[in-house]
Amino acid sequence: MKSKPKSDLSGYLYVLPATIFILIFALIPIIVCCVYSFHKYNLVQSMEFIGIENYIKMADDPYIKAALKNTLIFTIVVVPIQTFLSMLIAALIAAQKQNWWNGFVKSALFIPVISSMILVGTLWRIIYNPEVGLLNQFLSIFNLPTPNWLGSKDLALLSVCVVSIWKNVGYFMVIYIAALMDIPRDLYEVARVDGASGIQQFLHITLPMLKPITYLVITLGTIWSFQVFDLVYAMTGGGPGTSTVTLVSTIYNAAFREYRMGYACAAAMLLFVIILIVSFIQRKFLNPKDDI
Repeated sequence: MKSKPKSDLSGYLYVLPATIFILIFALIPIIVCCVYSFHKYNLVQSMEFIGIENYIKMADDPYIKAALKNTLIFTIVVVPIQTFLSMLIAALIAAQKQNWWNGFVKSALFIPVISSMILVGTLWRIIYNPEVGLLNQFLSIFNLPTPNWLGSKDLALLSVCVVSIWKNVGYFMVIYIAALMDIPRDLYEVARVDGASGIQQFLHITLPMLKPITYLVITLGTIWSFQVFDLVYAMTGGGPGTSTVTLVSTIYNAAFREYRMGYACAAAMLLFVIILIVSFIQRKFLNPKDDI
């Protein structure tokens, strides 16, 4: 009984470095950002306390409204599709025997993951080029329309969504493959003996067993989608007009182009609260229970 306090102390010591790291690089910056959001600050003049004026301005800022709308659309489009595709591809790969072809497919799909966003954005900007881009060149072979993908207000955001899915699906595919390998094979053998089809096995064994991983994939995908910036910056710069501007690009412009640090911090706090609320909702409805 006397050894338990020592065991507890040992556990606290193990998590102490991570706690200090989070405190310095996450919690303290959030507090500082919250304080700055109530001030008028431009890096040159001294800070001036203005209360909630920055938040009031945001409520009437059409740029913020456009950014919020675009960020929500981006998240709603990207997260379900990349989750479905990564699960599907992982299931198809895991169902096959391990050979050089499986290794090649996994490597090919993972290459975009390890590529920088700026590189990916520049590459796809060339592919989407209306005059010499590979996509329109391919479409012209079949006499199909060749739109200006990144120059159209109706197509620009969806074009960026496609690239984001292409880049991230390999990462989540690897997570799903690892999870699929951990599912006991005995469950499938028993199901086959009972006459369950492949689809029934997937619906009643694979999907329930993947629920914790799916929760992780959806949560990470949602957070990353709300934080999208560098891909948009490399491909469209937020244009045409405000059709691809996002909340993070709004924060960037306010802070480093207009030097309105207080306003940028207020926008950052808005993004933080949105992510917090969405994560809480996801945890409420998607978090796996102990019965799985």
